[in-house]
Amino acid sequence: MATGTRTLWKGAITFGLVHIPVGLHTASTEQGIDFDWLDKRSMDPVGYKRINKRTGKEIAREQIVKGFEYEDGKYVVISPKEIEAVYPRTTQTIEIQRFLDVGEIPFVYLERPYYLAPINKGQKVYALLREVLVKTGKVGLAKVVIATKQHLALLIPFGKALVLNLLRWGDEVKPADGLDLPAAGVKGAKLSAAEMKMAEQLVGDMSGPWNPDEFKDEFKHAVMKIVEKKVKAGDTATVVQPEEEAPSGGADVIDLTELLARSLRSGKRTPPAAKKRAATKSTASRKTAHKPAAKASRTAKTAKSTKSAARKAA
Repeated sequence: MATGTRTLWKGAITFGLVHIPVGLHTASTEQGIDFDWLDKRSMDPVGYKRINKRTGKEIAREQIVKGFEYEDGKYVVISPKEIEAVYPRTTQTIEIQRFLDVGEIPFVYLERPYYLAPINKGQKVYALLREVLVKTGKVGLAKVVIATKQHLALLIPFGKALVLNLLRWGDEVKPADGLDLPAAGVKGAKLSAAEMKMAEQLVGDMSGPWNPDEFKDEFKHAVMKIVEKKVKAGDTATVVQPEEEAPSGGADVIDLTELLARSLRSGKRTPPAAKKRAATKSTASRKTAHKPAAKASRTAKTAKSTKSAARKAA
């Protein structure tokens, strides 16, 4: 799991008035083989030049601006100040917007998982949220800012851990409407009973438990065998690469029981859409009415997040 990994980000899960201080750890690794460019004469790392594609000449960093192509060949230039002004505000919080049934989010929206681990004596409230999600069959839909980019994410219990799985935004998932797909249903697709029976038997014969260790990246393992052979033969070179450190933030733990009670009184557990629907119902169907409690003020620490390291070219 995430044991021994570097903490990428520190902040807090929030729902209602409750804060759960957590650290973010990577839960996945990039597959495949990543080759670096090296100068074969000196084994020094080879970088990338900024080249004007029309003239073929190298240009200085200060001469580069950022442009957005709004039409073919037509750009709008946006200054660093304009970009900085619209960056999402980094609050170091994973703010749960609402709770959903565990199977409600289609798998095509899932993008990248991270492990969350409690910090600053937040183990008890972390465990409380985890066990409540398990018992109710719910997941938390949250917003979070990581490295100046805002993400929609799911908070999912996974064994003893809570996993933060980043989601694709709605406009990032393409609809399947334009594809030439067969009609839905057995009758619609004109499948015979015999075809279905044989297919079901084949699926049953090939069914088995999930074991990720049984499946490997064959190309990666073949290349690693070459690497191991060369290492044993002493055919190696040493290249020193600089390392980057990630800054850390923190979050305070507030009394859990009091915050849960205040959250319930303030009605923060009700999603905005549900509140709107409830407001349209006749008051005659209500036996009692709850007075809204005064909103509790919260402050969130701001901290700079590290930029993601540039991916190496294969």
